[in-house]
Amino acid sequence: MGVSLAVLTLCVTVAGCGSGAEASADVGVVEGEPLSAVELEEAVLAGADLGGYEVEKVVTGTSASRRTADPDECDPVVRALGGSSGFGAVARAGRMVFSKKDSATGATVILSSHSGQDAALVIAELRTAAEECETFEDVTADFPYEDTELRPDPGYGDESVSLRLTQVAAGAGDEEPVRVPFAVVAVRQGATVAMFYEFDRPRASGDSPPAAVPEEIVEAQLKKLTASG
Repeated sequence: MGVSLAVLTLCVTVAGCGSGAEASADVGVVEGEPLSAVELEEAVLAGADLGGYEVEKVVTGTSASRRTADPDECDPVVRALGGSSGFGAVARAGRMVFSKKDSATGATVILSSHSGQDAALVIAELRTAAEECETFEDVTADFPYEDTELRPDPGYGDESVSLRLTQVAAGAGDEEPVRVPFAVVAVRQGATVAMFYEFDRPRASGDSPPAAVPEEIVEAQLKKLTASG
């Protein structure tokens, strides 16, 4: 899955500052204690959990993301593109999952264990930002994004959010900009947020189908997370 385009999006470390969000009527109630770092590592996907896929470890940190957007109300979306949020975590664990048959098929998975109501706030903030931010710029990575679309709720876990958007990368010389479709699925299960993100590689024709996070990856991860909890 090593692709030079959008490498900043895939490799930005999850570190930073809090978002200062406040709870509202749209924020779900979190029940259960946050998982420890050891418990989270036991709950994240491994190669044996998903036939036909390979799993590689992704380095993560527990600080909140510093990634920013313009306008700043879009911060939760750009942070989700790195599997993080504006909230610090008790622990995080990450994996890159890709098909053995087609390395362009897969997703990056980041599990974040939160204390208090932070896990619910991550979902609430992302949902609101996806509704309001059709276009924005990733200030940190210097990429504009367009066509942000909040998708129908996939109904995973205690609550979930699904969205699509398109990164616009400058073309060389007089060439047309390269449009890279992205997909994000975020699921809260108790005090843990599972963030899945993926992008579709540009093709020679210049056209790319909408990006998607494979359902089997989401379902396998949530099944293991439930069993570990």
